[in-house]
Amino acid sequence: MATPRHRLTFVLSIFLVAGFVGAASAQTPDEVVEKHLAALGGREALGKLTSRKSTGKVSVTNDAGTIPGSVEIYAKAPNKSRVNIKLDLSAMGAGDMVIDQRFDGTAGYMLNSMQGDSEITGNQLENMRNSTFPSPLLNYKEAGTRIEVLPKEKLGDKEALVLLITPKAGSVVRMFLDPETYLIVRTVAKINSPQMGGDIEQTIDLSDYRPVDNVKVAFHVVNSNPMQSLSISFDKIEHNVPIDDAMFVKK
Repeated sequence: MATPRHRLTFVLSIFLVAGFVGAASAQTPDEVVEKHLAALGGREALGKLTSRKSTGKVSVTNDAGTIPGSVEIYAKAPNKSRVNIKLDLSAMGAGDMVIDQRFDGTAGYMLNSMQGDSEITGNQLENMRNSTFPSPLLNYKEAGTRIEVLPKEKLGDKEALVLLITPKAGSVVRMFLDPETYLIVRTVAKINSPQMGGDIEQTIDLSDYRPVDNVKVAFHVVNSNPMQSLSISFDKIEHNVPIDDAMFVKK
């Protein structure tokens, strides 16, 4: 059976592309983007956000079982981020595993209590640079990102709206949106993860949207790939909290 410390190297990839949130329909990309931004709360409300702190519970499921834990996520405009996950491996005969991913706007680092620290490079770093806060779609043209409307696809009991997001660098993302709410329900992207042996397809499902300071945020996120799935349920999300830039740099 694979050891937990090998199988858990990928869990933070959820935060590399999930920042791109869009919508699609039989309209122009610009029309769809504006409807999506309005569904989130509107440009004015989004423009007032400078930071976000999210805390909650996490569980990782793979062929070794289900591992519980806690998560803290920090985001600060324009694109700084930090994700800290603490997993309880006591059921597997080990202690806690702490994974701390930091991005200071330019460079990224993965700090791992069991596997050691490493610099984030390549495709993963490009995706982190693309994930501007609070939404990359606010100024996607200025960033050189292209958006195309794709045919609708069946997702559950609905025909989801689909957008194809192509940044200047980094992963191309297919986004599936609820045709009634214009909120994202799923993203699918191929990411390159050296820890997982190369390219893998990553699916992220978002649900339980709630208003926080007049902006809708998904309180439940599930990231899955052929190797494992990671589920996050947020207990608390706060906006415009003071966050020291030092939190995002390597120790």
